[in-house]
Amino acid sequence: MYKVISFLTVCLFLAVCHSSHAKNDRPNIIVILADDMGWSDIGAYGSEIPTPHLDRLAENGLRYSQFYNSARCSPSRASLLTGVYPHQAGLGYLESRSKPNSRGTHGKLLNRVVTIAEVLSDAGYFTAMSGKWHVGQTRGVPPWKRGFQRTMSSALGAIYYPDQKAKDDKGKLYIDGKAYALNDPVFGKDWYISDLITEWGTKYIDEAKAKDKPFFLYLAHVAPHFPVMAPYDDVERFRTQYMKGWQYFREQRFAKQKRLGLVDKGWTLPEPLPEVPDWGKLSQLSKERYDHIQAVYAAAVARLDQSIGNLVSHLKKVNELDNTLILFLSDNGSSAEGGPLGKANGKPLGGPKSSVFVGMNWATLHDTPFQYFKHFTHEGGIATPFIAHWPKGIQKKLEGSIVHEPSHLIDVMATVVDIAEAKYPEKFNGHEILAMEGQTLLPHFNGKTMDRQTPIFFEHEGNRAVRDGKWKIVSKYHGPWRLFDMQADRTETQDLSSKYPKLVKKMESRYLAWAERCFVDTSKDNRPNYGSVWTAKNENYIDRRIQQD
Repeated sequence: MYKVISFLTVCLFLAVCHSSHAKNDRPNIIVILADDMGWSDIGAYGSEIPTPHLDRLAENGLRYSQFYNSARCSPSRASLLTGVYPHQAGLGYLESRSKPNSRGTHGKLLNRVVTIAEVLSDAGYFTAMSGKWHVGQTRGVPPWKRGFQRTMSSALGAIYYPDQKAKDDKGKLYIDGKAYALNDPVFGKDWYISDLITEWGTKYIDEAKAKDKPFFLYLAHVAPHFPVMAPYDDVERFRTQYMKGWQYFREQRFAKQKRLGLVDKGWTLPEPLPEVPDWGKLSQLSKERYDHIQAVYAAAVARLDQSIGNLVSHLKKVNELDNTLILFLSDNGSSAEGGPLGKANGKPLGGPKSSVFVGMNWATLHDTPFQYFKHFTHEGGIATPFIAHWPKGIQKKLEGSIVHEPSHLIDVMATVVDIAEAKYPEKFNGHEILAMEGQTLLPHFNGKTMDRQTPIFFEHEGNRAVRDGKWKIVSKYHGPWRLFDMQADRTETQDLSSKYPKLVKKMESRYLAWAERCFVDTSKDNRPNYGSVWTAKNENYIDRRIQQD
């Protein structure tokens, strides 16, 4: 009898050990989201801005040439976190807008969707976020109520420094639901937001280690969203480096992208929009002002990269880098808000009392080689850099390679569920849950294709698009559809709609069916605007303003 009990005890012990070992072998997952950063703003995608840490992740992992976001902040975050399209999640527009009787514009994550954090919490993961939420806290849906066990977050973002002037929710940070003033000692002194977000992220990694759990960490950065800010010394490093102007650096980035294999050598670099002035015709004062604006932006991007380097160093220190999937991306294209003039108020530029908007001219550079920017569903608005780094999960022979197959934010949930061995629910907290819209990216990690069977769809502010294989139709603010061959012309310079009208009609019908199924509102009250038209009078105003200051 004693021998039987002993044998059963040993078997039970071994079974428990095996179960625990299997649980702990599951990968950690970190999603790093930049805010308003253009497709070409890191070195691995053509930039002259030094981003060695992100470049190293790309060199030792995969970079995607055709990964898509949802054109704007809240919609992209909602889609990333839930694996469905923004309108399905409840955020067809920003958190700031909720429309009565709307199908998809509620300003918050709805109960018909689940977040990655909710799915992974149920799967035994430690879940945490650090950074910007912007998917419903002001409407009663904060991160600590949507599956995140630990949080250090801001409701709306736009926070860079502890002594920054801000009102209401833009002047607070939250730890696990408790509000703190920006200058509260709990955050330390003289912090800069990119460093702070990573610092708290590493604390949560240590907590997960102490609990012997795999972790999901969502680092939702503020940089380089307007009003873009960066430490003075960082900004000074980039002063005078942009005196050759936006068009010069746009051509330099395009040439580098060709060398890297990110773009086809046969594609055309589009002409800037008519509102973008010729750099050579600007006054010296204007050139210096614009150079200073871009210096602030470059400093913010470089400091973001530095913080990611600190994160990677910590993962190495605690022996978790090899078994951690790191995904890096941006929520939309660069922002042209501020128009051709941009905005450069307060001293020093980049400091807590300044207000810097890079504007249309520099946004055109940031989104090289594409047209348009944030808000729009042309490639400049929806293309994001996307890096996947996972030493244990991505085949060694694939390291440094480029994935050219189109993918989208909706694919992140499916990927996470796949690699975490989690279960995506049909019901959650008593609510029926919408099915995932995306597909797992895991085949790419093994050198295979996803074999996507359905198109990728876009709608924001009446800007619409469908990406189906090599074809894309796109419409600006409910306007006529234009058709582009993405293999031959991803920079969207040759409209083929008149040549293939039946194809356009077929793709439009698929869009309309998707819009009906996915709760897309059809009203026309959200017309996008990228700023005022350039005139010589505007430049004279800049000259006078600089002289007065």
